[in-house]
Amino acid sequence: MTNKITAAITAVGGYVPEDRLTNADLEKMVDTTDEWIRTRTGVEERRILKGEGKATSDMVVPAVQELCRKRGIEPSEIDCLIVGTVTPDMVFPSTANLACHKLGAVNAWGFDLAAACSGFLYSLSVGAALIESGRYKKVVVVGADKMSSIIDYTDRATCIIFGDGAGAVLLEPSTDPESGIIDSILRSDGGGAPHLHMKAGGSLNPASHETVDKKMHYAYQEGQPVFKAAVKGMADVSYELLERNNLTGDDIAWLVPHQANKRIIDATADRIGLSHDKVMLNIQRFGNTTAATIPLCLWEWESQLKKGDNLVLAAFGGGFTWGAIWVKWAY
Repeated sequence: MTNKITAAITAVGGYVPEDRLTNADLEKMVDTTDEWIRTRTGVEERRILKGEGKATSDMVVPAVQELCRKRGIEPSEIDCLIVGTVTPDMVFPSTANLACHKLGAVNAWGFDLAAACSGFLYSLSVGAALIESGRYKKVVVVGADKMSSIIDYTDRATCIIFGDGAGAVLLEPSTDPESGIIDSILRSDGGGAPHLHMKAGGSLNPASHETVDKKMHYAYQEGQPVFKAAVKGMADVSYELLERNNLTGDDIAWLVPHQANKRIIDATADRIGLSHDKVMLNIQRFGNTTAATIPLCLWEWESQLKKGDNLVLAAFGGGFTWGAIWVKWAY
């Protein structure tokens, strides 16, 4: 009898732009204060990708190049590249397609997956299934968003939260029961669309002078409905994941939460009985990078992770989308 194949994370890469947008900078742009932003969101600064012709793929590429260097492989060895994003370079070709070309990943196929802030979790689950099928040996999963490209910097509800960045993981087959992506719960509810969405740019409202004049190409968010749904969604699904696997907070080494709001993160940790010193937190420096937040946490905390550590990855995003994944760290 052969051992079950799981998809193990074997390398991590990340990229954040150099340019910073601080709360002090935003005080000059909208009616807000540093204290108001910090107490309600936990954000102190965020990174912004600047420069003519710079797009999401330009963050994907260095993140993937880093994990290739760490793992000692060439991009040509990658079988598939999945990019979770809501800010693709263009409608088509996909950001994954463009990134493969820039990387020299000549033997890879790939695609983009749009699930807002849950994009990395959705993509990770799909990438794991490709590995578990036995057909693929090296699948790279990326969460990347250039949120500054769809943010109205006169809208206090959104501009204080979001930043730009990319994080990537390499998935490879493992038969070690002490490593791999073990279980996941993923959910969605399109009824949440009125509270967090971008109105134009799709087939419903194609670009026109009217859509531009009405600022319909910017992200729109109603804070309170989203906050309430996110607190319940992230916390409940994380608890459900632990309960069905007979785990408690004592069994978890780290919670790796989507970095949307520190109060949402704290509520999730409390729901699963986890000490806050076991929670990865970088929202204060990067803000909400949408699909990139979770892999950027793994990238920053990589040196503190040990083989066999139980991680809970949890997210909540626009639409609504949400979920949690149990990962046993492989190295």
